Amino acid sequence: MCGVIGLIGTSQASSRALRGLSLLQHRGQDAAGILSYDDSGFHYVRNLGLVENVFTPENMASLTGEVAIGHVRYGTAGKSELRNVQPFLLNFPYGIGLVHNGNLVNFRSLTQELRTKYQRQPLADSDTENIINLFAEGLAKNVQKRTPTFEDLCSSVDFVFEKAIGSYSIVTLVAGFGLVAFRDPYGLRPLVMGKRREDTGKTSYALASESTALSFLGYDEFEDIKPGEIVAINMEGMVERKILRTREHRPCMFEWVYFASPTSEIEGSPVYKARIELGKKMAQSVKERMAIDGIEFDVVVPVPETARIAAIALAEELKVPYREVLIKNRYITRTFILDSQDKREQAVHLKLAPVLSEIKDKRVLLVDDSIVRGTTSRKLIELVRMAGAKEVYFAATCPPIKHPCYYGIDFPMEKELIANNKSLQGVEEELGADGVIYQEVEALKEALFPEKKITPCMACLTGQYPTATDGVKDLVKTRNEDRSAYK
Repeated sequence: MCGVIGLIGTSQASSRALRGLSLLQHRGQDAAGILSYDDSGFHYVRNLGLVENVFTPENMASLTGEVAIGHVRYGTAGKSELRNVQPFLLNFPYGIGLVHNGNLVNFRSLTQELRTKYQRQPLADSDTENIINLFAEGLAKNVQKRTPTFEDLCSSVDFVFEKAIGSYSIVTLVAGFGLVAFRDPYGLRPLVMGKRREDTGKTSYALASESTALSFLGYDEFEDIKPGEIVAINMEGMVERKILRTREHRPCMFEWVYFASPTSEIEGSPVYKARIELGKKMAQSVKERMAIDGIEFDVVVPVPETARIAAIALAEELKVPYREVLIKNRYITRTFILDSQDKREQAVHLKLAPVLSEIKDKRVLLVDDSIVRGTTSRKLIELVRMAGAKEVYFAATCPPIKHPCYYGIDFPMEKELIANNKSLQGVEEELGADGVIYQEVEALKEALFPEKKITPCMACLTGQYPTATDGVKDLVKTRNEDRSAYK
């Protein structure tokens, strides 16, 4: 999972990209980069680390031009090395910069095909380099033209759709043309466009992984880029768009459950509202378990930050006091997306401190967004017990995650998923909880899309994947190799 942004039609393109990336920082903390373009060519800054550490007043001054793209990285393909930091850049044909949010299932086989069939030599260890090479190969067919036409761009993107299997929301910067954005035919990863009336009277455009990054920059009239759609915006501000290929729309449910900012709206479903509904619907499952076990809770305690909204709604439905008594150390990053199990386990105790007076001798209902590996959940339960809780139950607003994700959430291996081969009782014993309560799958769907117009991707819950999964063995092997480099 990553965050992407692109802006065109303003001399503040790079500075807005910087602010936008800061607002997308929750989507990845491994690395960050910005690429801009003007008449003198491309201008480039990228490095490992947080946005605030990568960019300085000095290097930002070099990012001139009225068009820019940017990226924050959370690696799911390729090691945490400078060569894998986006934007990626190619100089033929034209000059192409590209940022990508998603994950390719056929990463390894596609790399081999690019080398043997198209004589292209990917140098990085990233599926994003496959996408930029496919896009460039499609454009190379019409390289005799000074700048590509919209039809040329459509042909190039369709070539990517033909070859790339997986999730990808893309923003490209094509030298001499402008911005080109597209989204995989299933719409697995989000991508939104907005526009803004500048003081000059000119209209500028921006694209980003989440609407929150654009609204804080003064953009409005948001539109989700549709699955299988290309949107091209040239340097004169002309916008052309076309749907090239479509499948059943399957946006990832984990965006609402965990990843996206509560200030964002995705596919017409506000994240904040969805999390409220997740809490309300969770109440029914909790009440059923309370009746079975004969338990009454003294306090509902959220696991910061993501679960807070749902926990408030759940507490209101249960008529049980809500207390924020796990106090977060603001300087510790999100534990789920740390790059090794050891780091995640160490981070939990550093990240949260319990308020002993509010936990001692209480029957506590802990609420979190999900249970993936069980690492964080187990440590949290241990922490609350050490604080003197009489009983500890654990409620997850996401149903049991039993299957790997191959589309950009970093759990591609079945063996690491606590619910994969354990019964509910087995999960409770492993976590050390008096009880574990999961959200129901249908309740999740209704919370995200009450009008049932869209069925989100829930492959990690059901094992039903929207795309072919022929390359997953290579994908898992590669991710194992990447992780071993962190140890």
